[in-house]
Amino acid sequence: MNSAEPPAKKTITITESKIEEPKSLCHNVVGVLNPKTKINENYVLDKTIYQFKLDTVAQVKFWRSIMNLHQDSAIVNFAGNRTIIQKISVKDWNARPDSLKKFYRDSVRAAYNVDSTNRVLITTGKKFFYDFDKTSQNFHNGINCFVENGVDPWFAQAILLIESPNKLQKSNAGAYGPFQLMKEVARLFGLKVNKQIDERADFERSAYASSSLIKTICIPKVHKMLDSLNITGYNEQELWFRLLVMHAYHAGAYNVQSALFTFKPQQGNMDIIYNLWQAQTARFKNASQNYSQLVLAAMLEMNERAMIAKN
Repeated sequence: MNSAEPPAKKTITITESKIEEPKSLCHNVVGVLNPKTKINENYVLDKTIYQFKLDTVAQVKFWRSIMNLHQDSAIVNFAGNRTIIQKISVKDWNARPDSLKKFYRDSVRAAYNVDSTNRVLITTGKKFFYDFDKTSQNFHNGINCFVENGVDPWFAQAILLIESPNKLQKSNAGAYGPFQLMKEVARLFGLKVNKQIDERADFERSAYASSSLIKTICIPKVHKMLDSLNITGYNEQELWFRLLVMHAYHAGAYNVQSALFTFKPQQGNMDIIYNLWQAQTARFKNASQNYSQLVLAAMLEMNERAMIAKN
């Protein structure tokens, strides 16, 4: 289990949002007083996370533990439901021969009376990556950039929390910048990416491309895939819809649709997201399953650090 010391709490004063237009995009944006700068800044507070009791869900609790765990430690867990077995030393684990690692995993399955199809994972701590103090400095600007482009600012905060929260870095796939954009996506929305300049590192330019990707590709594609399943009568601001858009942002709409068709949902609700956590196709695997779990975990962690009341 996670034994990391909880971060120091900061007292935050909540006020009304400073954003005026368009109001439909800003119903869950609140103003918080930054204790360092004494400036009132915008913050997205999504209370539906608590209404659905997602702070009690095993997968979300697991990732919160990982976000608070140093990289020299790891959590032994079941891949399917993220049941936490125990915390171990990464150094000690790496020193074990493969035969002992296999024996340990087999013994865990035996203790929990499950068969070999249940994967036992060793997930290392990611506290170094999830630097909430650093990434929160970008929320105000990100929220404003998305609203200026007519896009729900919820997406800005969600992306900033999990894509590149500690520093500008390039993923193994080649995504780069605070919104982790691929070269072709950045160029599609007018950013310069060549040997001399990479505007993906420019926060506002990157925010424009990211919000444009969501507005013109991700959301329309999600509507189409739901139409193909005859799912109607939903609102774009429902939590499950937002999370589904985030999956499309990460994995690509085609891959998300393929995953959806493995279980063919008949209604638009959180069950779609829960089933995506288990769905698997050729290009929708572990990282794709985890994506919305990470969003929820990071939002809860940020709320707690900001001491924002959930009621």
